Amino acid sequence: MNNCRRIARNCRCSSGLNSLMSRFKTRTNGHSCPGAAPSHNRGQATVTGGKPRLTAADLAQQVQQEKTKTPATETPMSKQQKRVMELKKFTLQLQNVHPNVLAKHLFRGVLYQDKHFVVINKPHGVPVQDASRGTSISSVLPTLSKMMDGMKTKSDSQLFPSLGLEKETTGVLLLARSDEAVGYILNMHRENNVQRKYWVITVGVPVPSEGVIDIPIIEREITGPQPHYKMGLSPLFRMNDSGDGVTKVRGHRQAHPAVTKYRVLDSSTGCSLVELQPLTGVKHQMRVHMALALACPILGDHKYSHWSKLAPQRLPERVLGKLGLEQSKSRYIPLHLHARQLTLSRASKGDIDVSCPLPKYFTQSLKHLHLTLPDKKDDE
Repeated sequence: MNNCRRIARNCRCSSGLNSLMSRFKTRTNGHSCPGAAPSHNRGQATVTGGKPRLTAADLAQQVQQEKTKTPATETPMSKQQKRVMELKKFTLQLQNVHPNVLAKHLFRGVLYQDKHFVVINKPHGVPVQDASRGTSISSVLPTLSKMMDGMKTKSDSQLFPSLGLEKETTGVLLLARSDEAVGYILNMHRENNVQRKYWVITVGVPVPSEGVIDIPIIEREITGPQPHYKMGLSPLFRMNDSGDGVTKVRGHRQAHPAVTKYRVLDSSTGCSLVELQPLTGVKHQMRVHMALALACPILGDHKYSHWSKLAPQRLPERVLGKLGLEQSKSRYIPLHLHARQLTLSRASKGDIDVSCPLPKYFTQSLKHLHLTLPDKKDDE
């Protein structure tokens, strides 16, 4: 208004004053007046054409309002949709794991350690070793070793994988602190002083409920639209022509002896919780024996649920209903193969016996399928 008064004093006629005041009112609506500096109001910036332009403070206020705004009513997700979202999130987490995050996770999951050995809880989907130099257990062992040594800058401690696990397998993983310890473990393994027990969920109930599978395994090429390789059975016996007995056949030179002990711990809804103890160490041994020898594939084993093709595991409708899934979403189910227990038999120094808790997705599947753990059965 000071500018207006100065303008009024300079005007010599009322008509000129009225004209000037009318122009002033018009321009002040656009935040300008004759002889005045442009306005820099922080709350109301302008652009050509008179349209307001949001400042940083305005944007921050809008963002805050959006956060506090009551969300619109959404259609509640079904149990099937929730289950699929859980499995998708689980898969993405595995694909994007950072090496340092993995090392911290392994550090928190140390199950046992002494001056020679370390036992960790291996997560699903992470290989022990990766030839493509991607993220693996081996690639983060230097960081894990440093963490276990108190992050000392001049630490000479090392960790070496001794007995491996498959990428999709979870559970106890034995590491050695020196090359000598690796040799000691391998020697114990050759002398059958290392025992490993696994828990699996199978689609189907093994009959009989306890036994030993002693069938050699061989790698075979699968031809067709999707050529690939799989481990398969190479039996030493076949049914005779009359069908009332078996005949011994000559073993294949490239077949590997494979022996697996199994025991059904519980069964329900056409599925079972089974304890496996491999007595040999052939690639995919337990998966092949369960799927091809007992016709009870492991839940989430998309490789051996079909022999002649590569496709997601096909599950019975009753099992899908209990899991809260549709068949089209079964590809998200992870392999339910868990290294539950590790025992090192040392006559002079005492045995090392380590058990590993089940991963969350495994316990959730047990709950959905109404399968009970052995220790909980004893409490009932």
